[in-house]
Amino acid sequence: MQTGLKITAFAAGLAATFGSAYAVGGAMHPAVAENAPSHGRDGHGAKGRPAAEEGAAEKSAAEKSAGETPELPGGLQISQGGYTLDLNTPRVEAGEPAELRFAVVDEDSSRKVTAFRREHDKELHLVVASSDLTTYRHLHPERAADGTWSTPVELPEAGGYRIFADFTPDVKNAEGVTLGADLAVSGDARPEALPEAERTVTVDGYEVTLDGALRPGAGSELKLEVEKDGKPVTDLQPHLGAYGHLVALRAGDLAYLHVHPNGEPGDGRTKPGPEVSFTATAPSEGAYRLFLDFRHEGKVRTAAFTVHAGGAAAGEPVPENEESAEHGH
Repeated sequence: MQTGLKITAFAAGLAATFGSAYAVGGAMHPAVAENAPSHGRDGHGAKGRPAAEEGAAEKSAAEKSAGETPELPGGLQISQGGYTLDLNTPRVEAGEPAELRFAVVDEDSSRKVTAFRREHDKELHLVVASSDLTTYRHLHPERAADGTWSTPVELPEAGGYRIFADFTPDVKNAEGVTLGADLAVSGDARPEALPEAERTVTVDGYEVTLDGALRPGAGSELKLEVEKDGKPVTDLQPHLGAYGHLVALRAGDLAYLHVHPNGEPGDGRTKPGPEVSFTATAPSEGAYRLFLDFRHEGKVRTAAFTVHAGGAAAGEPVPENEESAEHGH
């Protein structure tokens, strides 16, 4: 399994600097239901562009010096690489059960795509996140024979959301594609502030500790250790082919990162806990929210952390001027 990172982003025109990410333990709400497990891709980039990896910063610098314009990352657009995300459910009500329906359309034929490569047990992975990062879902919708995808969802807070469709078409030489679209959730919207950086968070009685720093333009190792009742968890269960999946969203524009762990079950060297290790590269300085999905005792749980790439390490306070800038003060 590769250790690279896939980076996608929202439209640069988002005006607001968004606040808090989805909650963990008493201060946060659970974000991933047991019937809607999370998934991280294997470091695939947008179609026609490899995933970010160590050395990507040097490549970008070389392109700039040569006067070339780097290709836009995936997820920035609703259409990219010859495919369009057709969202049939642009609006839902806060706190009400709803069904998201969408299709991936081949721009050449104007037909819905019905052939996808299975990656980590699924043909397509869907991420839904609120603009202020208070709500996060990682879903696996079902596809009808005509190419229409659907999944149940209930989003607790009103406001602007973004959905990401992450897939690889089953055609020759196809690479991974991530398309993004806006989703409105009706109701009384009350954005929250970004939670402070903490080294250890608690979810469902599990303590998860983050060691390492997210660095802009350079690969770095992030280690997450899982404990329960003060004892290391050494029997994590595989979830979609790994002992952990990590997604990062950048505060402000929700730049979208996917990372896979360093190793996988059955490779002869990766232990089922208590530590899950990742290698990641941040696209820029700034505040990020990390979401770790892990399975234990038959249930998927999600732990969330605030980190600052190029600023404070996990658990350290953010410099006052940086914090003010991130919150728009």
